[in-house]
Amino acid sequence: MACRSGCLTQDHESWGDCLRASNIQMSTGDANSELVGNGWTNKKWDNELKLYRDARAQGIQPEGTSTAKIRKAMDVSDKTGHAFGSAL
Repeated sequence: MACRSGCLTQDHESWGDCLRASNIQMSTGDANSELVGNGWTNKKWDNELKLYRDARAQGIQPEGTSTAKIRKAMDVSDKTGHAFGSAL
């Protein structure tokens, strides 16, 4: 018996025959789409990375990598006159 563990009949001559009989369809999934992890678009992902990179270039150390945390750190930096999260 050379069937896949998920085979219902367990009677195929080879693993390949079992796989073909299962009619499994393979696709590239999200690899060809504009989506990246968590359903984000590449554009949104790239914009957030750029925002974080810009903050770090100014010496700002946000408490996290989300847009909200980056903007908060940048706002505090603007108000206090020194980079958020940096050693004074």
